[in-house]
Amino acid sequence: MKEKSAFITIIGRPNVGKSSLMNKLLGQKIAIVSNKPQTTRTKIMGILTKEETQLVFIDTPGFHKPKNVLDKNMNKAVGDGMADVDAAVLVVEAVTRFKTDSEALPAAEIELIKELKKRKLKAILVINKIDLLQKKEELFNIILKYNKEFEFDAVVPLSARTGDGLELLLSELNKYAKPSPHYFAEDDVTDQPEKVMVAEMIREKLLRTLDKEVPHGIAVDLERFVERDTVNGQPIVEVEATIICEKDSHKGIIIGKNGAVLKKIGTMARFDIEKFFGIKANVKLWVKVKEDWRNRQGLIHTYGLD
Repeated sequence: MKEKSAFITIIGRPNVGKSSLMNKLLGQKIAIVSNKPQTTRTKIMGILTKEETQLVFIDTPGFHKPKNVLDKNMNKAVGDGMADVDAAVLVVEAVTRFKTDSEALPAAEIELIKELKKRKLKAILVINKIDLLQKKEELFNIILKYNKEFEFDAVVPLSARTGDGLELLLSELNKYAKPSPHYFAEDDVTDQPEKVMVAEMIREKLLRTLDKEVPHGIAVDLERFVERDTVNGQPIVEVEATIICEKDSHKGIIIGKNGAVLKKIGTMARFDIEKFFGIKANVKLWVKVKEDWRNRQGLIHTYGLD
């Protein structure tokens, strides 16, 4: 059996479902998801190996107009994710606001399409969230709109939430696989270190719990991550992390009255950590203020976001 491989980058605006799509393709959760824009901050690699074919997916941050140094780094990660790949998947939403010829595509998608042309990348258009589209006939107008801008190899309407259309997408993606040794072991699903994944699990719970502008100014600094045996000989994961925010008022919101919000976040994160590692976990969280950290390259580097 001759091995084949392909590297596929996943690009798009914030909140179109890129990470949800990769998780669904892999059959397990590798990238955190939330309904907040800019949930993904760095490139995340997901690996799918089926028989002789290995597809390596690169999930990228949502491309958007930058407001600070962190945003610029995130947009740079999108460009980096488009380098040295075999193809791209542009994920867009099946939304009604693109149904008439008089309406233009979002500026971020125009920029991404320009980059596809510049790099001469082959690409598939994925129209996500079709389960939310009330009038299915509107799909035709959406497809026409994007095909006017770029010659996609294929257009796949799907729902990353339900999995509808997923097999068709995989069939199209497999066409990019070329004879090549596999770059990762058969049971590898990501290149992310476990420490990074734990920090992201905690940040996901913050994103899901907090409202408004607070989540965007948050980072998680994992200070302790060890596995040990208890006195009863049972394995346990010890996690200690500091939640970084930009304002004293945000610190109060994160902690909550009598520490209720912070405790809730810790409990939710512990559940995910125990599920992922299959053993008990002990999670301790603290909160620190680092004013304007998203514009301080040194701190961005410290938190692994560059």
